[in-house]
Amino acid sequence: MPEEIGLFDAVHTMRAMRRLKPDPVPDVLIRKIIEAGLCAPSGGDVQHWRFLVVKDAEIKKQIQLRYKKALDQLLPRYRSAPPPPGKTEAQKNRMLDAVVYLTEHFHEAPVLIVGCLVGDMAKAIGLPKMSGASIYPAVQNMLLAARALGLGSTLTTRHLLHEKEVNDVLGLPDNAETFAILPIGYPMGKFGPVSRQPIESVTFQDRWGVPYA
Repeated sequence: MPEEIGLFDAVHTMRAMRRLKPDPVPDVLIRKIIEAGLCAPSGGDVQHWRFLVVKDAEIKKQIQLRYKKALDQLLPRYRSAPPPPGKTEAQKNRMLDAVVYLTEHFHEAPVLIVGCLVGDMAKAIGLPKMSGASIYPAVQNMLLAARALGLGSTLTTRHLLHEKEVNDVLGLPDNAETFAILPIGYPMGKFGPVSRQPIESVTFQDRWGVPYA
C-alpha cells in the first residue's frame, strides 16, 4: 500500500487525472475511499447517499457509450469556447485532448464509483440546488482520499445528459438518482501543483466587488 500524504499536500496536488492505467485497484483501497466519503457532512445527518462500485466490464462499457454520446453533443461547444482564465488556447486544447481520452477509455478504468442520493428531499420541495450539499462533500472527500492513496480520478457529471439511460444500466430504483461518476485507477501522469487564480481575483469582503482585505 502506498505511503499516505497529508491533507494539504493532497489538496494542492490533486489534479484531474483523466489518463488511467487499467491495472486492478485493490478493494482495500476502494473501501478506504468510500469510508472517507462517509465521513463527509450530510444535510440533517440523513446520510441518504448511496455508492455503486462498478467493475463489470459490460456495465462499464454501457456507461461509456452514454458518456461518449454526451461528449459528441458538447465537444463543438467546448472547442469554440475561449480558454479558461489564465490559460492559453494550447493549454485548453491539451485539456480537451485529455477529456477525449478519458471518454474513449472510460470503460477501461478499473473501477467506477457512482455517487447517488435516494429520496432526495431538496428536489421534492423544489430546491434542487440544495441536493448537491448532501453528496458532493462526500465526493470531494473520496477524490482527496484517492489522491492520498496515489490513485487518480476526476469528478465527472456528463452522463447526466443521458441520466435515465445510465440509471437503467445501473438498475437504479425510481427514488434514486446519480450525481457523479468517479473513474478510479493508477494515473499515467504525475501529480503536481494545480494552477489556479489568486485569492484576490475571486474573493470579496462583505459585499460583492469589495476587495478582500
